[in-house]
Amino acid sequence: MSYKKLIPIIYLKDTFAYSDEACTKLTGEDAFAVACRFSENGADEIIIMDLSYDDASHDEAVGVIRKITKAIDTPVIAGGNVKRVEDVKKYLYAGARIALLDEARESNMLMMKEVSDRFGKDKIGLIYSGYDKDVIQMSKDNELSVIFMKESVDYKNELKNFAGIPAIIETSILFDDIIALDGVEGISGQIISNMDYDFMKKKHELSNKGISMNTFQSSIPFSDFKLNSDGLIPVVVQDYKTDEVLMVAYMNEEAYKLTIETGRMTYFSRSRQEIWVKGLTSGHFQYVRSIEIDCDNDTLLAKVKQIGAACHTGNRSCFYRNLISTEYAQTNPLKVFNDVMSVIENRKLHPKEGSYTNYLFDKGIDKILKKCGEEAAEIIIAAKNPDPEEIKYEISDFLYHVMVLMVLKGITWEDIVKELANR
Repeated sequence: MSYKKLIPIIYLKDTFAYSDEACTKLTGEDAFAVACRFSENGADEIIIMDLSYDDASHDEAVGVIRKITKAIDTPVIAGGNVKRVEDVKKYLYAGARIALLDEARESNMLMMKEVSDRFGKDKIGLIYSGYDKDVIQMSKDNELSVIFMKESVDYKNELKNFAGIPAIIETSILFDDIIALDGVEGISGQIISNMDYDFMKKKHELSNKGISMNTFQSSIPFSDFKLNSDGLIPVVVQDYKTDEVLMVAYMNEEAYKLTIETGRMTYFSRSRQEIWVKGLTSGHFQYVRSIEIDCDNDTLLAKVKQIGAACHTGNRSCFYRNLISTEYAQTNPLKVFNDVMSVIENRKLHPKEGSYTNYLFDKGIDKILKKCGEEAAEIIIAAKNPDPEEIKYEISDFLYHVMVLMVLKGITWEDIVKELANR
């Protein structure tokens, strides 16, 4: 289903976040913190305009974008300082969903087809600041994924020129009528680019006007839930990435409604007999990713993004004390990979005499790359053997050496999974 989007913008300069290109209005001194707040408040996407002025500041800006995309799930669109094809690659490799070319730069128009062919039409958009017949035709020919129309653009007329290409409109005025227009994918600009803007509240408001927005909607009414004798339903809470069980709490109808409206897990406290927003005091909020109900309609399963610790003791999970257990083989792939990575990271931080991992780190990048190459060759040889057991061992050896390389380069399995998901 296609939704209209609220897309705040960060004009990024020297790691600071501004809400305007002239850098007259500071959104926050830390662009990373601003992006995280936008994400937590329910932004659908975030535009980051790189206002770097030399190679060093450009690399710094790309580093900030990379840090942001690693920390949040909200898609990022990046642009502002594309001078060559390599700059597009930098934005995309930093985790941006789309890289924006600027029609004001003639060089950007000359390489539009090249970057579109190389990275894919769905990865390229355009910053547009005024009518230009050639630019419009080039955008259509290359089937760009989005047009970001600057506030100076007469969007009502220009939308017709770009028919077929979704547009994001930058504005500083009330936008309820603008976002409803055909061809408008989303709204950006100063009007929504402040750290206290409640995106979820606005999206519900627009949704109530009949505009399709990305909000939480319950598939069944609360009246269909089977409640306990206190009129409550238990909620099992999991980390949405790892499926780790974090806590168990309870909801009444008001708490459930507030959770849907705000996107923050809200419960009913049995001990205090009151509604409570998880994290309101501690800052350890839980942001909803999904809520499911069991076959009997009497228990909810919430998958959340947990900020900080879920437990009041300071532990990540309330379930941190083992009562009974038996030895068993851990087969959750991501947990196994992360556990092995933790051991490798620990060896790097705390070298152990006789450790093969430390031997590789001591020898450096060339030795590690040589081993990766050798193990890759062993996989090829093993693949010719009809016995599947051999290739299993060779792939395991290869993955271990790749993980050593990942630790050396500061790459996590989460980075890899996120990149694969983007593809």
